[in-house]
Amino acid sequence: MVVGAGPAGLNAALVLGGARRRVLLLDGGPPRNEKATAAHGVFTRDASPPGTLKTLGLADLTEYPVTVQPGVAREARALPEGFAVRHDGGWAFARRLLFATGVRDVLPGVPGLRARWGRTVHHCPYCDGWPNREAALGVLGSHQEGHHLALSVRAWSGRVVLLTDGPDELTEEQREDLRRVGVPIHTAPILRLEGRDDLRVRFRGGERLHLDALFLNPTQVQNSALPASLGCELNEKSRVVVNEHGMTSVRGVWAAGDMTGAPQYVMSAASAGMLAAVSLNTTLIHENVRALGAAFHKSPDGEIGKAPSGGEAS
Repeated sequence: MVVGAGPAGLNAALVLGGARRRVLLLDGGPPRNEKATAAHGVFTRDASPPGTLKTLGLADLTEYPVTVQPGVAREARALPEGFAVRHDGGWAFARRLLFATGVRDVLPGVPGLRARWGRTVHHCPYCDGWPNREAALGVLGSHQEGHHLALSVRAWSGRVVLLTDGPDELTEEQREDLRRVGVPIHTAPILRLEGRDDLRVRFRGGERLHLDALFLNPTQVQNSALPASLGCELNEKSRVVVNEHGMTSVRGVWAAGDMTGAPQYVMSAASAGMLAAVSLNTTLIHENVRALGAAFHKSPDGEIGKAPSGGEAS
């Protein structure tokens, strides 16, 4: 069972279906980046809307033994031979679980910001830097994160300002970095964001700043509580801890994509989904071999029993 139909989950289901596994893919709804107009850095599909990528991904699965079930996974229980998951369509059983449920962005409480998320307010310069190259750009943030993001965004435009919405919490060395590349620091508290196709920042002191786009690193939380409910280890940033194969700390459970803290790009999430799927499938191959070996047992009269005939993988 693959829980989540973003790039990681779709690619995992594709790989597992192609390996002749019967797969249930739980599609919990729109992708995290649904507000974005285009996804960049996607091989052969650059600048495609996120919804288009998902539609194409789901269409690819029709060739394989993959059942797509709309609905959210609500509850998960570990059983001796696998896992039971309650979703919007009822209960389902699986020998293995692969979570690709992503994270949820917790946006700052600046009035007007949420309404512009994905339009003129963005998360990733690698995704939205090119359409805003050489534009008037702002970075909302402070301390180390604001410093790093401002320096990154500066690679796309020479007109970048760091908005800290209060004390900047920067070290003198970090301020010098920003001065060196020509990024001014604006510490005035923000009253609200305005504008439609452009962006106007209104500060509490009455000053206004005209921008073309704003970038920020929002706080993120797990989109699903189920990995934690099964006992999967989380790190200090509440990301699911996995090894290089996508295995969690719970036997039989894998995780892939943004929920693990991996680089949050469409292509890296899809890659993580494939790696986790291959790892999961490999464990099933070895489990099936061991089960086949156990079937060759000696009968009471000393004869060697025959193994049962194999069927399609599951």
